[in-house]
Amino acid sequence: MANESASKPMYEQIFEALRERIKEGQYAVGDRVPSEKELGDEFGVSRITSKKALEMLALDGYIVRQPGRGSFVAEQGTVQTAAGHASIAQMGQARSGRNTGKRLIGLVMTDFGDAYGSGLVYGMEQASREQGSYLILRRSFGIAANEEEEIKGMLELGVDGMIILPAQGEYFNAEILKLVIGQFPFVLVDRHLKGLPAASICTDNMTGAAKGTNHLFDLGHRHIAFLTPPPRDTTAIEDRIEGFVKAHTERGIVADRDTWIQDIMSTLPSAHIEVNRRKDIDKIKAHLTKHPHITALFATEYNVALLAEKAAQELGLAIPEDLSLICFDSPYRSGLQPLTHLRQNQEEIGRLAFEHVTRLLDGEPLPSRVLLDAELVIGESTGKAKIRTT
Repeated sequence: MANESASKPMYEQIFEALRERIKEGQYAVGDRVPSEKELGDEFGVSRITSKKALEMLALDGYIVRQPGRGSFVAEQGTVQTAAGHASIAQMGQARSGRNTGKRLIGLVMTDFGDAYGSGLVYGMEQASREQGSYLILRRSFGIAANEEEEIKGMLELGVDGMIILPAQGEYFNAEILKLVIGQFPFVLVDRHLKGLPAASICTDNMTGAAKGTNHLFDLGHRHIAFLTPPPRDTTAIEDRIEGFVKAHTERGIVADRDTWIQDIMSTLPSAHIEVNRRKDIDKIKAHLTKHPHITALFATEYNVALLAEKAAQELGLAIPEDLSLICFDSPYRSGLQPLTHLRQNQEEIGRLAFEHVTRLLDGEPLPSRVLLDAELVIGESTGKAKIRTT
């Protein structure tokens, strides 16, 4: 047996050793297994070798790999296959039979407002009515600890499935990881989780951002400031940044990152107070003063666009005569025209998210990601480029 083991590649030996430890209970479901580096040190191999062993364990369903955090033990031998979906369906049926048979779907989201979120909730609630189900809403206000507690609370309540709009942050929380490991039926909106087999419904943010950027290019703008909260591994923002850069590359225009502001904080649900708003307005004012060649602003969110609009007003700059402004989403504004924006199909995202959860409960396979187009709506905040002198 020793000779047989020695003849195997090291990555296979490491795979088998870890598999046995998991089967013997040395690592319980949800426990972190040694990292690539730790395995490399233990077995005297390169990280490439230990990485291959971990990839084999993930492929066989023994672990779930979470970028930036490590690898964690899944239910032994479970993978996201048709068999996995059958298991999910059985879980859903067991919960649904607890009383009336009507399905109860939990919704955990950061917050919602006129610009973004209300349309999502409307679409989900409408879908729940059509299916004779019920939707329960709790907000996390963008705080990871709140999000974890709300997910736990939904599970204790006995919901059949969940829809989650995760808080922005460097990593998604441990409770979401547990849902993946336990094959609990849930769908993400507005985010996708890198490296995890979780279904998501999102706007095609990259294509949308490129569409908006090209609109500015067509108006003659070449010096466009990009305004955003910190990306923090938030996929929606990352995709918008990628689309903005992609449009520049395809048009042969340099994307000048010195003109970007990537630390707008007051629009985050956990920092939405007047003192932070004032700081951000002053920050944008100072930035525009420092870079007088900027002729257009691309804001990743409507509330960021409002900060930019206020900053321009205080500097005596007219929109769109002196500065063009574009953003994602722009609600009806009493007495004012909407900003030029990329309109997300929020109601459809919400409707699909609810339907996808019920499809999981029925044991149907789902695509890992569904992307919906964002529509360019031209308002009165964009116009021909004008060179600023001050």
